[in-house]
Amino acid sequence: QVQLQESGPGLVKPSQTLSLTCTVSGGSITTSGSYWSWIRQPPGKGLEWMGFIAYRGSTYYSPSLKSHTSISRDTSKNQFSLQLTSVTPEDTAVYYCARGYNYQYDYWGQGTQVTVSS
Repeated sequence: QVQLQESGPGLVKPSQTLSLTCTVSGGSITTSGSYWSWIRQPPGKGLEWMGFIAYRGSTYYSPSLKSHTSISRDTSKNQFSLQLTSVTPEDTAVYYCARGYNYQYDYWGQGTQVTVSS
């Protein structure tokens, strides 16, 4: 059973960088065919796909977020991370990490609330 757990600060000031880490257990982030994503849900809105890092390390981002989003990984720790620069209150959301495999997201973290406020 693959498990994912998000971690990071719950409060970030405007213009700062939001950094979150997803720790994966029960499976490897280098498993062939897998891709490891960040997805968020702003209050009162639907899910927004942000991007992913694939099992070989290549990255893909939402066009609307690409300019200030970065996803990286640490294979020695089986973790992948999100950095979102120059945040605004509109970046307030519950942030989820998830595993994509065989054209579906089959495992999700529980989500972590991030609030952008001064």
